[in-house]
Amino acid sequence: MRNRNDPLLSLASACNTDSMIDPLPGAVPYEREVRRILWLTLALNLLVCAIKAGVGLASGSLAIIADAMHSLTDSLNNVMGLLIMRWATPKPDHEHPYGHLKFEAIGALGIAAMLGIACFEVLQSAVGRLLDPSAAAVEITPLSLALLVLVLAINLFVAVYERRAAQRLKSNLLLADAQQTFGDIWVTLGVIAGAAGVWLTGAWWIDVALSVPVSLAVLWSGWTVVRSNVPWLVDETAIQPAEIEAIATSIPGVIDCHAIHSRGLVGRQVFVEMHLTVSTPDLDTAHRITEQIEQKLADRYGQVTATIHVEPARYAEHSIG
Repeated sequence: MRNRNDPLLSLASACNTDSMIDPLPGAVPYEREVRRILWLTLALNLLVCAIKAGVGLASGSLAIIADAMHSLTDSLNNVMGLLIMRWATPKPDHEHPYGHLKFEAIGALGIAAMLGIACFEVLQSAVGRLLDPSAAAVEITPLSLALLVLVLAINLFVAVYERRAAQRLKSNLLLADAQQTFGDIWVTLGVIAGAAGVWLTGAWWIDVALSVPVSLAVLWSGWTVVRSNVPWLVDETAIQPAEIEAIATSIPGVIDCHAIHSRGLVGRQVFVEMHLTVSTPDLDTAHRITEQIEQKLADRYGQVTATIHVEPARYAEHSIG
């Protein structure tokens, strides 16, 4: 099972089985809701990019222009997310019998790659300023700073809104995109601080000094996204076998269960396989027992597809391995 202390997963409560939220009757389908959120954040990210580009061109600030390019990656991430959502569905088809949810994880890793690119851009800008101090000769005005603060407020709203939506919908894609926006907030804070410092003191090196911790923060955001999605792609255990065994053996008529395997994402789609030893020789009763186990697994972990191999009492192993 994934580390429950993972920062990204703890934000999403993706592995917190006590906080799983069952879909409400009549609730908006998952795909439609995620697309609506992505369209909204795309519009806001384009607004942010336009404001930054306008301020950067008016002031001659290369740092602000670079920050506008970084914000453009947010918009590209939204577009990529919308394209990914076209295929990221748990519904199986002939070529994908286990559904398409891993497309979403691939999209999240793509966002992580964007974060790495943004980190490189910040470091490149810092080196450029060291080699050419004249690039820091910018004309910052109070209006420029006010517009940058407005951009910061929009970014903060987008990040918090998208992260809460990700927690509610248990979407790695939205959570990765929110993490990207939080990285953008750090970059914008650095740019505002640098612009304010240059405006007040004329010290061009302030921008460079702030660029390094900002780029490290962006890099950490990307690593967090990678760390939370790779286990899903490589089919890491989703539910500990001992937890599945406890649920199965709580049903009357079950002697033991073994050869337990699980994969997927808790709360979205989990596949479970097990061998179940029962005391009843009656096939109908054994079938009812498997249905009870499937229902209990679904009640606790959300959508679960279980493949249960029923065995007679003489096959009992009393081991979950």
